[in-house]
Amino acid sequence: MSKIIIACGGTGGHLAPGIAVAEVLQERGHACLLLISYKQVDSALIEKYSHLDFVKTPGRAFTGSIFQRLAFLGSLVSGFFTSRRMLREQAPDIVLLFGGFLSLGLGLAARSKSIPVALHEANCHPGKAVRMIKYLSTRIYLPDGVRLGGVPPESIRYFDYPVRKDIKHSPKADACKRLGLSVPNKLLVVIGGSQGASALNEWVKQNFRLLAKAGISVYCVTGLGNSTASTIHERGKGGVNITATFVPFSSSMGDVISAADLIVSRAGAGSIAEIIRCRAPSVLVPYPYAADDHQKANALAHEQHGAGISLSQDKLNELNSAVLDLIFNDEALTNFKSKLERLDRFDSSERIADDLLSLCNSQAMPKADKQVPAR
Repeated sequence: MSKIIIACGGTGGHLAPGIAVAEVLQERGHACLLLISYKQVDSALIEKYSHLDFVKTPGRAFTGSIFQRLAFLGSLVSGFFTSRRMLREQAPDIVLLFGGFLSLGLGLAARSKSIPVALHEANCHPGKAVRMIKYLSTRIYLPDGVRLGGVPPESIRYFDYPVRKDIKHSPKADACKRLGLSVPNKLLVVIGGSQGASALNEWVKQNFRLLAKAGISVYCVTGLGNSTASTIHERGKGGVNITATFVPFSSSMGDVISAADLIVSRAGAGSIAEIIRCRAPSVLVPYPYAADDHQKANALAHEQHGAGISLSQDKLNELNSAVLDLIFNDEALTNFKSKLERLDRFDSSERIADDLLSLCNSQAMPKADKQVPAR
């Protein structure tokens, strides 16, 4: 049995793939410990995964003012020594890092103790933490087509985003039933990512009356802390009741996405991977202040694959017409779904698990050789 420590907290985009890989490893009889942050989104996301082992650990992002960056350096030093103690106690065979502020301290500590480091980058533009950790890594997992300089080519594997097993495509009627929704003629689902998107939430509130007149119901995942659960009612054609449902968080994102005729979403790698898995045509609105503008790169790549369209936030006034043009265009929706099916990689979690275990075995063999007494 191998033991793997996975650093994956801070955002849903880091945590969800960590859970996906841990589930595969645990099913095969291996031990996993997942390091997550104290953020509310991490606590909410792990509730349904009580069969996995999580440890909360502090950390800070490398952003903001000079004082915030100094605080990050203090947090990094503290995280390094905390991680060394954890590694001494847990004695893992390998650590797997999903980027973000929790990864750097653990990566440095692992290398200081000669423990192999594997690194996963999900975005089309690698983030700051990944660009720093890459030099420490034995193995780096990247999306197809992404390049990362300064590392040996043989250390790179092109494996896509690991999606949790409970995120899967379902027929619209079944998904609506599990969500407690009557099956609407057309349903627009709006997702702001794990941390929500106030601009998209406001767009729904300001434009719902127009959408309702066209017969479009809305299900909006606002993000934790952005609002409480609520429902707005409007009259559509012929006096039909049309609803906009607002929920801060959903632990059933597979059903939420599968229920949609069309998605409006931020363009984090995790959101896009789940949209692909559930075959949902989408309009992606990248968060304009994302680090290194990585969401814009993600959205443009998705659009270039013919799986959806990208719309910048400064053109939100065009979102109404984009939604109305697409959601009633069955030919375009069918074409998008066909492209989404071709993009899906069902085995990313399994391939990463296979490779991690191969690395564990290759590390174990020299240790075993040293323990054989000389004759």
